[in-house]
Amino acid sequence: MESPIVLGEKEWLACCGSVRFAQEMASITPFSNYEEALDAARDIWFHKVDVNGWLEAFAAHPQIGESPSQTHKSPTSAQWSKGEQSTALATATDSTLQELYDWNVRYRQKFGFVFLIFASGRSTPEILAEMKKRYHNRPIVEFELAAQEQMKITELRLSKLFSANTKAAHTADMVTKAGEDRVGVIGGHLTAANANANEIQKPPQPSTRTRPPITTHILDLARGTPAAGIEVRLEKWGPVESQPLFGGFDSANWISEGSSVTDRDGRSGQLMKTVDALNPGVYRISFNTGMYNPEGFFPYVSIVFKVRESQKLEHFHVPLLLSPFSFSTYRGS
Repeated sequence: MESPIVLGEKEWLACCGSVRFAQEMASITPFSNYEEALDAARDIWFHKVDVNGWLEAFAAHPQIGESPSQTHKSPTSAQWSKGEQSTALATATDSTLQELYDWNVRYRQKFGFVFLIFASGRSTPEILAEMKKRYHNRPIVEFELAAQEQMKITELRLSKLFSANTKAAHTADMVTKAGEDRVGVIGGHLTAANANANEIQKPPQPSTRTRPPITTHILDLARGTPAAGIEVRLEKWGPVESQPLFGGFDSANWISEGSSVTDRDGRSGQLMKTVDALNPGVYRISFNTGMYNPEGFFPYVSIVFKVRESQKLEHFHVPLLLSPFSFSTYRGS
C-alpha cells in the first residue's frame, strides 16, 4: 500500500508558479498517489486559479533559450526549467538562438507574456516553428493555449515531485521511467495496473470511480471567470453499429444521458450515472450558451466525441473554453 505524500506550498510552487495553485494544493494534501494529485491539480488550475494566477505562473518561466534567473522564486523550478530546455539548447546554433531571442521579443510585445510550450524533448527548430505559428493567433486564443501548455508542464513536474518523494519503489519506478514524456507517465501506471490484474485474479470489487466517467466545466475567457448557470446536456448516439454522419440532422437517434446546470465554479452537476465501464460509442455534450450570453455569436455549442472499446475504463473531461465570438475544447481526464 502506498504511503500518502504530504507536501507544502514550496513544493507545489515548484510545479506551477501560481501562489493560488500552491495554496490550494497544500490545503488538500496528502495525496495517495500521482493520479490523485494530478486530478486535483487539473481541477485547481482550470477551475480555481483566476487570470492573474495564470499570468503569475507564466511569468515564473524563463524565455525559451535563456537560463533561469538566479532570483527565481523556486530554485527547484529553475533547475527543472533548465532540464526541460536541454534538448532545445543542445540543438541550437548561434543563429537559431538569435532568431529565438528575436521571436521571444516579438511574442511578448504582442501577447504580454512569455511564450510557453511543453519544451521537453523538442529541438530549437521545432520550438521556433511552433512560436511562429502561434504568433498569428488572437490574444484570447493564445492565452488559452498557454494555459494548456502550463498544465502539461505541471503534469511533468508533478511526476518528478512524486518520483523524488514517494517511498513506494514501484511507484517511483513507474514515474521515473516516464521521464520527460507526460504520456509515458500515464501509460506506465496503466501498464502496471494491467500486469497486476493478470497476476492476481481478484473477485469483483465495487465501483472505484468517485465521479461519472464523463464530466465538463465551462470557463468564460472574456471575463476570466467560471461560467455559472449554463444548461448542459449529455447524449449518446443510439445505434451502436453506426455513427452520426457529417451534416446529418437525425436527432431522433440521440439518447439523453442526463442534464445539469453549471455551478459558480463552472462545473456541471452529474450528467450520467457513476459506472466502472463506460458504454463505447459516440457522445455529444451541448451547452446552452445563447441563454448565458444573448449577445454572443453562438446560440448553443455541441461537442461530439467518440469513446472506443479500449477506452471504456478511462475518464473523459470535456471542458468548454468560451468567449462571445470563439470557443474551444480539449480532452481532459
